[in-house]
Amino acid sequence: MTDPVDLGGFAAKITVAGASHVGAVRTRNEDSYLARHPFAVVADGMGGHSHGERASRCIIDALSAIDETELPSVDDVIAAIGAANTELIVSADEGTVSGSTVSGVALVRPNPTDKPHWMVFNVGDSRVYRFDGRHLEQVSVDHSVVQELVELGHITPEAAAVHPDRNVITRAVGSDPALDIDVWLLPADSPQTFLVCSDGLTKELDDDFIADVLASHDADASGVVDALVAAALAVGGHDNITAVLFEYIPDETGDDVTATRQPVLEDTRPRG
Repeated sequence: MTDPVDLGGFAAKITVAGASHVGAVRTRNEDSYLARHPFAVVADGMGGHSHGERASRCIIDALSAIDETELPSVDDVIAAIGAANTELIVSADEGTVSGSTVSGVALVRPNPTDKPHWMVFNVGDSRVYRFDGRHLEQVSVDHSVVQELVELGHITPEAAAVHPDRNVITRAVGSDPALDIDVWLLPADSPQTFLVCSDGLTKELDDDFIADVLASHDADASGVVDALVAAALAVGGHDNITAVLFEYIPDETGDDVTATRQPVLEDTRPRG
């Protein structure tokens, strides 16, 4: 853990760490990530389309440009992603798509006088998980064809993992001027661990395995994300693999989160 960070009225111990790998099949890493207080973000450029790497980097650059001297607002985060969306649409080559998913968590202050909250946000099928020391809970909801089929009761989650349309996403930054971003606000009043990752991790490792790594690993946050990426690579690494861990302890609790942690080339593509 780091030394306490001043959050304007109280302090918290915060660690953010990320790791990314091109995988065992691809020749280019189209994932980008931001692992810097107050952000943990993963963007997965759409493989098989124009400039996927540039698209994911555009989103991360826009979020990185937010003033880090104060906690951002919800509107700051949405505006940054919206600006990246506009830039990608305007700069796309004619007849091509330059797009990316984006999923993340940010420590925000919804209003100037509010206490900090967690802002979880998502476009696409990268994911945000919350870990309580034993259980891994997916906070974000995938924007994908198979998720829609699961919600309609047409297929099971197990069938979704092998469905032929499992890589078809229904939302992406850079694909629609009217960008629709899912947002959740959660109180930041207790110790918390979030994992943000691209589908290159979750298509190789199931949630139970990820939870076991988080619960049993003795290393610091950097060691945990390295272990997750290495595990996904060891069982196939069919896609780019990226993971970012955000650990947070309000200073007055005195708790220690570190004690609770532990081939076909398939392209993500928007629904036609």
